[in-house]
Amino acid sequence: MKASTRNRLPGVITEVVKGKAATKVSLQVGDNHMVALITTESAEELNLQVGQHATALIKATDVMILSEDGGESF
Repeated sequence: MKASTRNRLPGVITEVVKGKAATKVSLQVGDNHMVALITTESAEELNLQVGQHATALIKATDVMILSEDGGESF
């Protein structure tokens, strides 16, 4: 499968919490933990399960960075 998205984070699903309209998917990506909110319909179509290898594709118009000392830079 090919995709134009360049920001790809492969990991392992650690949690799937299905709601009526949205599903929270937690992914362990190396030493980092990320959470994605996707439609429940998509989660069911993908048959997402804990322990499954998956890749997060990130496409965003804004990315915010906070430094460790909490200072902001504009």
